[in-house]
Amino acid sequence: MIFVILGTQDKSFDRLLKYIDDAIKNKIINQKVIVQAGSSKYKSENIKTFDLISANDFKEYINKSDYIITHGGVGSILDSIKQNKKVIAVPRLSKYNEHENDHQLQIVEKFDELGYIIGCYDLNDLNDKINLLNTFIPKKYQKNNDKMINLIQNYIDNI
Repeated sequence: MIFVILGTQDKSFDRLLKYIDDAIKNKIINQKVIVQAGSSKYKSENIKTFDLISANDFKEYINKSDYIITHGGVGSILDSIKQNKKVIAVPRLSKYNEHENDHQLQIVEKFDELGYIIGCYDLNDLNDKINLLNTFIPKKYQKNNDKMINLIQNYIDNI
């Protein structure tokens, strides 16, 4: 099962869901896909979508997933890597009206640079990123990384 996390933003991220739906149709994704969609309204018979889910269900979906595809939110990324999941993170971009600014781009770049996740900066590369999961070995999350997390949080707070 693949868990897709879009957070609780007040803007949609239908762009990502369309690419995931296409990956299913093209047999790149063969597993069941569960989406925590927030404000995104994209519908497909290929994916099971929930606007919001309880914290317990959220944790359960992360635990049961083979891997995670998420937006570039710090909380979603951290919740996933803390459970040692392979993660593809796609930043919401302001040019598509998915966020007010591009801070998620910097967040994804930092986690990707440190080896925790696979960053996907162009959705035309999503299929290749999914294929990379077979050989990707993510850096294991360690609680002593609080300094890095604080740096990211301070950066976001000061945007």
